[in-house]
Amino acid sequence: MLIERTSGYIVIDIHGERQRFNVLGLHEFDSDRKRMSVILGYIDNSVKLFVKGADTSMFSVINKSLNTDVIQATETHLHDYSSIGLRTLVIGMRDLNPSEFDQWHFAFEAASTSLIGRAALLRKVAANVENNLCILGATAIEDKLQQGVPESIQSLRQAGIKVWVLTGDKQETAISIGYSSRLLTSGMTQFRIKSNNRESCRRHLQDALLMSRKNEVGNYFDGNSVEVVSTPMALIIDGTSLVYILDNELEEELFELSQRCSVVLCCRVAPLQKAGIVSLVKKRTADMTLAIGDGANDVSMIQMADVGVGISGQEGRQAVMASDFAMGQFRFLVPLLFIHGHWNYQRLGYMVLYNFYRNAVFVLILFWYVLFTAFTVTTAINEWSSVLYSIVYTAVPTIVVGILDKDLSKRTLLHNPQLYGAGQRQEAYNKKLFWLMIADTLWQSIVVFFAPLFAYWGSTIDIASIGDLWTLSVVILVNLHLAMDVIRWSWITHASIWGSIVATFICVMIIDAIPALHGYWAIFDVAGTALFWLCLIGIQIAALLPRFVVKFIHQYYCPNDIQISREVEKFKNLRINGNAEIEMLHISNPQR
Repeated sequence: MLIERTSGYIVIDIHGERQRFNVLGLHEFDSDRKRMSVILGYIDNSVKLFVKGADTSMFSVINKSLNTDVIQATETHLHDYSSIGLRTLVIGMRDLNPSEFDQWHFAFEAASTSLIGRAALLRKVAANVENNLCILGATAIEDKLQQGVPESIQSLRQAGIKVWVLTGDKQETAISIGYSSRLLTSGMTQFRIKSNNRESCRRHLQDALLMSRKNEVGNYFDGNSVEVVSTPMALIIDGTSLVYILDNELEEELFELSQRCSVVLCCRVAPLQKAGIVSLVKKRTADMTLAIGDGANDVSMIQMADVGVGISGQEGRQAVMASDFAMGQFRFLVPLLFIHGHWNYQRLGYMVLYNFYRNAVFVLILFWYVLFTAFTVTTAINEWSSVLYSIVYTAVPTIVVGILDKDLSKRTLLHNPQLYGAGQRQEAYNKKLFWLMIADTLWQSIVVFFAPLFAYWGSTIDIASIGDLWTLSVVILVNLHLAMDVIRWSWITHASIWGSIVATFICVMIIDAIPALHGYWAIFDVAGTALFWLCLIGIQIAALLPRFVVKFIHQYYCPNDIQISREVEKFKNLRINGNAEIEMLHISNPQR
């Protein structure tokens, strides 16, 4: 039992007797050696080197002519431990005579004080001393899964998200954890690639790729349509094989095989290999990558991914410091993606289209006016109204709706992971919606400009008066346009939308009440006629009617998953226990 530890010595209780050992040197763990070592000085002035690390790296530096029985027993124990999901380490030791210790100490001090290539020099010193070890045995600990990990992985897969696990554990340990976390299932076809040379790796990879192609069975219906039914496949590959694959032309075959598999499990991988696998996915596809980890060996992977998530736990805070998001447990990834990620995508997708529409419809009104005035420098809308349009008249509703609006509740999004597929299918923002918005913007700008023009054709109204009508019409129109798409109404939303319309009337009256400005008293003269209010109301109906009709037909006859779920929420048919099921669109080959 460890009693006391300082930078210079440690005190250990051994069978009730306390013994003190001097810490003479320490070689930290690194991803190349995959082990760490400490040099201890005993009371009798003897010096011993203790090393612990992964079995693959330890057996290469152990003197196999010593304690052959212990080596064989340890290998058996390692296989048994890893098969039940335990994380294992091998421990070895050797005595250092005075000359060996002096030689090591001189090299260690020189490497520690070097200003150039310090890490490489320390690694070389450690490799020189960590050899001819006598095996002591192996340790095995249970690394329990956090609460909610199996359920979270299952939800991620239901959402159409491909889950890859990159771990430094043994293959047997990784497979056992894969089953306990519901990443692997008994019905999956597993392809295991574990090779020690390039040719063997190539052969295993090509065989797995051929079997994956044969696994896809086409069933023909009506002589025309084909439905592809394939058994779920899982790829399990070790770090040694990845060394040969990522460095040559086998990378293309690995990517093709991984695309056919629903699960990829990479074991015994180094931190740089984790980053290399993430880079492979980013280079070969346009998909967004998210990496989540809790230790220092996950930092390179987290930094390479498009989105990095660090778990703050007993492994330290290195992953958290290098990540974009930090959380306490893995299960919090589900609300981060399914709730906040979904809301953020829906808001951003809509706001990009709406802000383009909001500014384009105002600019097009000025454009139509320029055409009718033979490109003169005159303007129909007051300069102050042009400035206040984006600052006061329409700014607050845009900000409020962009922050507070929610298309679905938390419960619905968590209960139906398939709703996350709306982002993968680009339902909130795509080319079709963009061009529909352009057509709608053109129509609305034409109605706003030409309706008052024809209504007052032949009258003696001045340009300032009709400019005020255009200003009020477009502000009311864009706010009603936004109100048609608001889903979650609150008092803040009501106040921002209707308050902006009232504020526009007040600002226009204040501007026209200033004698020094152009259009003095214009709004008070034109607003006193019935034709003004008739035009104001008629413009809103004519401009928004096509949008209302198209929106009604689309939602009534061909609704998407989100609209169906919204109706279920509205009529309170969704139950927490899951009695009401919603049929979701199948996610196949998402673009992102």
